[in-house]
Amino acid sequence: MQQHDDQQVEEPTLREKAYESFTRHLLARDVRPGQFVSQRHLVELTGLPLGAIRELIPRLEAEGLIKTVPQRGLQIAHIDLHLIREAFQLRLFLEKEAVALFVQSASDELIGRMITKHRELAAAAAAGSETPELEAEAQAVDWGMHDAFIDALGNRIISNAYRVNSIKMRLINQERFRINGRVTSVMGEHIAVLDAIERRSVEDAVTALVKHIGHARDRALRI
Repeated sequence: MQQHDDQQVEEPTLREKAYESFTRHLLARDVRPGQFVSQRHLVELTGLPLGAIRELIPRLEAEGLIKTVPQRGLQIAHIDLHLIREAFQLRLFLEKEAVALFVQSASDELIGRMITKHRELAAAAAAGSETPELEAEAQAVDWGMHDAFIDALGNRIISNAYRVNSIKMRLINQERFRINGRVTSVMGEHIAVLDAIERRSVEDAVTALVKHIGHARDRALRI
């Protein structure tokens, strides 16, 4: 009986399923930033009942992923300069602390694997092999490194705030500064961070990370 109860607790609610479905479709660009949608559209998009969508909307509004516009309906978060500045500022605050801890806590094996993967991707791109497949892999490695820093904190509150901000960052990425054509430079910036981590230099790792995030922010703000 206890096992059955535990399974019931772990089963995601309809509202959670609706959230996961919505964010998946959002990042897949099935709905676009700034687009107006109806509750019925969200029902069709997620395949979940209207009740779950109505419960979902307050969470999306609280996270800034959607807003209610009087007499017009629901609008997907619009990517503007204000959102870009706020999203990057939060990212910088969280990741500076995270990478400082990662320097001290990450294993040599993990750091070595990360450096090797980055160097392989940078070499492939420099050799003229920057295919869509390579770019997609590089983008996943890019996000994976930053996620690893946050995971090292072991703080659920920070992880949740970062997860929401990460959705916005990915939307900004899609709209403003895709990795296409920039694999070599982005991997190079990452390698500078990882080399400092390998040397166990908190100061150098934070400096390299701030420089990397600053470059990304400047590209996103460039109209």
